[in-house]
Amino acid sequence: MPSEKVLEQKKQVVAELTQRLKDSCAGVVVNYSGITVADDTKLRKELREAGVEYTVVKNTLLRRAASEAGLEGMNVVLEGSTAIATSKDDYVAAARILCKYAETNKKFTVKTGYLDNDIISLEKIDSLAKLPSREVLLANVLGAFQAPIASFARAVQAIVDKNGEGAVEEAAAE
Repeated sequence: MPSEKVLEQKKQVVAELTQRLKDSCAGVVVNYSGITVADDTKLRKELREAGVEYTVVKNTLLRRAASEAGLEGMNVVLEGSTAIATSKDDYVAAARILCKYAETNKKFTVKTGYLDNDIISLEKIDSLAKLPSREVLLANVLGAFQAPIASFARAVQAIVDKNGEGAVEEAAAE
């Protein structure tokens, strides 16, 4: 039987993990076995820079936290080495970074994920991973808005240039 101190620490970890799951918009659970320390350090750095929180967790603690957060469907994959990556505001960052890493390291596998408190399939995680970053999507939208305005400005400039040339030729003829 664990001591009261250890039990309280575990309850605190479960409470923090539950809150983290509830506060995040997306998360990915992975099997991190076979990853080297150097690769793990690079992976954690890349995740941190993208605003993704990544931690290794005990399956029993994650199972309790997932149940309390309403993500019971996650429990079926919670065995072996488990780490979770969560993001508060970027839906694709964790999936994109972890799936890219899983492609190069065959022992590192994606187990499951969730989006807005719903468990999603591995196919959906792969689809998320292939989406461009938020910045690229915003640039595409802005480019789409800017294109008609730029075309209109070029058309007006062409009219001005055409009328300007005629006015210069008329002035030279007089």
